[in-house]
Amino acid sequence: MNKSTLLRASTAAFLGAWSAYAFALDPLSYAKYDQVKTTALHLDLKADFAKKSLDGYAELTLDWLDKKATTLDLDTRELTISKIEAQDAKGAWRKADYSLGKFDEEKGQPLHVKLPDQQKKVRIHYRTAPTATALQWLQPVQTMSGKHPFMFSQSQAINARSWVPIQDTPAVRFTYSARIEAPQGLRVVMSADNDMKATGKGGWKFNMPQPIPSYLLAIGIGELEARTLGGRTGVYAEPQRIKAAEYELADTEKMVEAAEKLYGPYRWGRYDMLVLPPSFPIGGMENPRLTFLTPTMIAGDRSLVDLIAHELAHSWSGNLVTNASWKHWWLNEGFTTYVTTRILEEIYGKEVALMNLQLEQEEALEMLKDLPPAKQALVSRQPDTSAEYYPDTSLAYPKGAWFLHTLEQRAGRAAFDTFLRGWFDGHAFQSVTNDQFLDYLRKNLLAKNPKIMSEAELDEWIYGPGIPQSGQRAVSQRLAQLNASIDGWIKGTVSTDQLKARDWNAAEWMKFLNDIDNKADAKKLAELDRAYGLANTRNNEVAFRFYRASVHAGYRAVRPQLEAFLMSVGRQKFVVPLYAALREKPDDRAWAEGIYKKARERYHPETQSSVDKAMGKQ
Repeated sequence: MNKSTLLRASTAAFLGAWSAYAFALDPLSYAKYDQVKTTALHLDLKADFAKKSLDGYAELTLDWLDKKATTLDLDTRELTISKIEAQDAKGAWRKADYSLGKFDEEKGQPLHVKLPDQQKKVRIHYRTAPTATALQWLQPVQTMSGKHPFMFSQSQAINARSWVPIQDTPAVRFTYSARIEAPQGLRVVMSADNDMKATGKGGWKFNMPQPIPSYLLAIGIGELEARTLGGRTGVYAEPQRIKAAEYELADTEKMVEAAEKLYGPYRWGRYDMLVLPPSFPIGGMENPRLTFLTPTMIAGDRSLVDLIAHELAHSWSGNLVTNASWKHWWLNEGFTTYVTTRILEEIYGKEVALMNLQLEQEEALEMLKDLPPAKQALVSRQPDTSAEYYPDTSLAYPKGAWFLHTLEQRAGRAAFDTFLRGWFDGHAFQSVTNDQFLDYLRKNLLAKNPKIMSEAELDEWIYGPGIPQSGQRAVSQRLAQLNASIDGWIKGTVSTDQLKARDWNAAEWMKFLNDIDNKADAKKLAELDRAYGLANTRNNEVAFRFYRASVHAGYRAVRPQLEAFLMSVGRQKFVVPLYAALREKPDDRAWAEGIYKKARERYHPETQSSVDKAMGKQ
């Protein structure tokens, strides 16, 4: 889930001629997929770390929908095309004419392939640029061993076009296969079937039999080891991290089973995970068969496994049933956030799930304070030429989940589970829109019991700002007990020792630190640090919140640990707010600029751009 890109990358599209609905084509894609769509992709590429490029060809299998069309329009960004061939009726490959259109800063360049007939296969020979927005090429110093380079992709939302010439829109789904050559000593993994016993002799080979959209194309190349976690689950990580990753992810098989119990069979074969180097900019990316994970979720005590539950949940909401365009983003992330809570409840019990849900809702309400009302809808009614067309993608997670929890509370869990499983089963391997979901909701839930939600309230949830007053807030008794301690500690009537926080779990610490932020002074933060060693915690969610509160309080004794954190963590969720907080005071700003000068090269390009903005450099 790349939120920073998705703030720019919202669209209004769907399945054109083969849908029961009529929609405009995706404005962030040059593809005319109402005329022709890709049904299969084969990649044959060689990774060159010296040149920071992938070089080879992409072969597209096509389904022509418009019998008069003979031009294939694809999305590209900074690709160098050497030649294009089309396969004739006898199987021979013949040169095809092509041209590249004008470059657009956001969309890249259209690639127009003019064909003499409606050929079923086209082969494009190309190489990627060192600056490909989807690919990050790491130097050995940026890895744990310091011995080998590393490369990984992040295709979401519209960056797949920077490493594959493709119809880069979630409205088009295709199967794929690949053969990838890489330097000796490095393993290649992809969002496909990864053979843990493969050696790479003759190239690393992959096959993805289920149709996926382009944003779920993923590749990683590096010094990796593999561990089996269960009958269909496993993890890849750098050798120095594999043992910790294996321990942290031990419950993954149980999570798959819990999700299946709720929402039907896992349809993707295996569920493996890749723990990436620290520069990975987001928490996780739900690439099918191979979730990409940030190492910041490794806390040593399995306290942050809700991230795994979230990425696994995408195997139903997002990967199996996909938003047809980024305008309908909440259908991916709102649903997945709801399903995550249900998985956590199945594995760890109701109270743990409730604590996470309460934190999620509280942080959603905080988000609203900084968002203009026009950005607070789940789906905008504005035309795609309007600045208000793009709702806030971060809010879509908790607000979408809150809406679904509200439906569950009123319909009853049993009825809502049946309804939601039917949605996943009935739309499996399809790309869908908000209107389709609302039609399904009305016919399969609200028609049976109109009292669940009125049309006026439904409209308020989907198209209105904020959280409707009818939205019931989650209340965890354990977190509720913290409120008195928090108020007393801030006022000084409860001492730091009286907090009795040694038995708190991660959710309790996160709530406490959220609530004292901008309220506690440096002396109070120092007391807290001395008592509980928060500056040195291994839990990155807790550490981030403590560092943020320390910056706001002026507790500068934490600077050595904060510097180490900013130098070793590249997750945007953490580093961007910390740099923004450090910019508020002149002394902090000067110190932060010195840190950023050293740390910037270690960050992903998306993170660099976000921090540049936070530091006022854009």
